Amino acid sequence: MYHLNVSDMTCGHCVRAVEKAVKTVDPDAKVAVDLDSKTASIDSQLGSDAFIAAIEDAGYTASFRKSCCSHVA
Repeated sequence: MYHLNVSDMTCGHCVRAVEKAVKTVDPDAKVAVDLDSKTASIDSQLGSDAFIAAIEDAGYTASFRKSCCSHVA
């Protein structure tokens, strides 16, 4: 499970665009995008860098979300 910050989302269209970007990398991924917290949670067996690249290619800024103790959540 990957947890990402997606800071440039502003509307429902953005949420759908991020979901679509994730699905282009892994059509079987389970993805939950939260506009209010500007985050995306992705459950997939594929590497996380591919998801970050796809989200960025869609026009958004994506980065790993850090936990309270500075480990990747």
